[in-house]
Amino acid sequence: MPPSVDEWLPESHLARFIVEVLEGLDLSALSKSYRRTGSASCHPTVLLGLLVYGCATGIMSTRARPGRS
Repeated sequence: MPPSVDEWLPESHLARFIVEVLEGLDLSALSKSYRRTGSASCHPTVLLGLLVYGCATGIMSTRARPGRS
């Protein structure tokens, strides 16, 4: 992987747009419900971004492969 996401994704990439939109939303209620106990986990905002990106690109499963139904 490149040292920086800036080198990996073009400026107009959908993922950058989703991150920008999520940064503009008030997700404080989502963050408050995030318990930082137990084993390491992903922050809820990251998971929300992945969910939105998956819905936008039509990939609804981590097991889905491009070109497969």
